Amino acid sequence: MKKKNMDIILIIIGVGLVGWTLYSWLPVRNIKEPKYKLVKEASGYEIREYVTYIVAETTISDAANGNDAARKGFPIIAGYIFGGNTKKDKIAMTVPVNTQESTSEKIAMTVPVNTVEEAERGVYKVSFVMPSQYTLETLPEPDDTRVKLREVPAHKVAVQKFSWTTSESAFKKHGAELLKALTRDSVETVGAINAARYNTPWTIPFMLRNEVQIDVK
Repeated sequence: MKKKNMDIILIIIGVGLVGWTLYSWLPVRNIKEPKYKLVKEASGYEIREYVTYIVAETTISDAANGNDAARKGFPIIAGYIFGGNTKKDKIAMTVPVNTQESTSEKIAMTVPVNTVEEAERGVYKVSFVMPSQYTLETLPEPDDTRVKLREVPAHKVAVQKFSWTTSESAFKKHGAELLKALTRDSVETVGAINAARYNTPWTIPFMLRNEVQIDVK
């Protein structure tokens, strides 16, 4: 009887893991990313060259940190892409979600949903990258005045990937590792680290895809 009960428990756990895996994969399987070219692969990072794209962004001024800013900014921009615009169009999402903490200089966003902190004022900018088929002329105007559309020019970023967690401490750790590797290779950086999250919050940990990124010259 004990063995039978244990077998049932193991089956339930197995089915649960399979279900969780599918639940993690299905929401993001068809979501597109901004186009880029892989320029270089090195120990601890890679360098990508992104083409010009457009972001829809909003400013968050009352967030405790980057995660909080992304949580508050996400529904504002999501309202725009889910039909809160002059044409009532639904605009496809892209990935990842990004949190970028900046100094006093203005830094171009690098991926779909970005959170930029202007450190001197404690202000964050949260943004989504718009699908590549749109231009500033063809995108509908947001109904919410907090949402702004902006074009980001082509640029290069250094990237380090990691998985299992989306905690701020993990992003800071990998960000420090990325900067150390770039310093080692005499790669000149621009601005501050961007934390990129590619998955939904309920994703099974081993399937999480995270990156730390920074613009390079």
